[in-house]
Amino acid sequence: MSSNKIILYPNVQRDIGFVMTRRVSEMLKKRGKHVVFCPVFDNDTTACIPPPGIEAVTTDGELSSADMIITFGGDGTILRAARAVAEMGVPILGVNLGGKGFIAELEASDIGLIEKAVTDGFDIENCMMLDVEAIRDGMTFCRNFALNDVVIKGDNKVIDLMLFGDGQRISHFSGDGTVIATPTGSTAYSMAAGGPIVEPAAHNIIVTPICAHTLEAKSFVLVPNRRVSVEIGYRKQNPAYMSVDGGMHISIQSGDIINVCKSKRYARLVRLSNRSYYKKVSEKLGERP
Repeated sequence: MSSNKIILYPNVQRDIGFVMTRRVSEMLKKRGKHVVFCPVFDNDTTACIPPPGIEAVTTDGELSSADMIITFGGDGTILRAARAVAEMGVPILGVNLGGKGFIAELEASDIGLIEKAVTDGFDIENCMMLDVEAIRDGMTFCRNFALNDVVIKGDNKVIDLMLFGDGQRISHFSGDGTVIATPTGSTAYSMAAGGPIVEPAAHNIIVTPICAHTLEAKSFVLVPNRRVSVEIGYRKQNPAYMSVDGGMHISIQSGDIINVCKSKRYARLVRLSNRSYYKKVSEKLGERP
C-alpha cells in the first residue's frame, strides 16, 4: 500500500541553500504528497537546518515507509542512498547537481518530469550490486556491498595481485591495483583504468587491472554468477587498501583474500526520460553529434 511519502535527499554541498529541494518540495506538495527532508552529510547541523515548511527526519526512521527517495547531488549521493535502501527496495530517482552524473536520471533542467513520476507512474531498472568480504588468516574481517565498485589499490606503491574466477586463475600481476565493478560502475574508475562500458541493465562483473606492469593483464567481463577472488601477493609487500563505492579505506596486506560476488540486493532506479543510455554516455563523455 502506498504511503504517499517521498523523501528528499539533498547533498548539502551540491544543493546550496536547498534551492532545488525547495522547488521539488512545492511541486510534490501540490500533488498531495507527504514530503520529508533527509539531508546527506547531516553531521553538519548548521548546513542541514531544513527549509521552511519541510519536515526533517532521520534516514533510519523513514525509509521503510517511503514510496520514493529523490536525491539531489552527484553519483556519490545516489550511491549513498542506494546503500541505505538496498534492503527495503525503495525506488531512487537521481537529480544530477554534480559532475558527470552517469547514474542520475535527471538533470536540473528536467525536474518537471518529476510530476510525471508521481502522477503517471514510472519504470524501474533493477541494477545489480556486489557483495564483498575480506579474509585474513581464515577469518572474515570486513563485509560490505557495492552498487558501483570494489577498488583494491596500493597506497602510492605497486602491489602484487592474483585474480581468480571460481578458483581458476585470471591473471597474476604487479601494478597499482584492480577494480571489480558492476555495469552501473563501469563508467567510473573501471572505465578510467581502461575497462569497457557496460549497460547498467546488464548483469555482469567487470574486472579491470589498474596500471598493470604486464601486457597480459586485461579487463575481463564475467558472467554474474562468477565468484571473483583477489589475493594480495608477497612479491610487493607494500601498504594497500580496499574501498567500496568510494567509501572508507580498509587496510589490507599480503595474504589477504578479497571475495566478490553478485549480491541478492538490487538498486531500484527510477527511469523517466526517453534519452537512451548511449546518448547519455555520448553527452557525458563530451562527444558531439
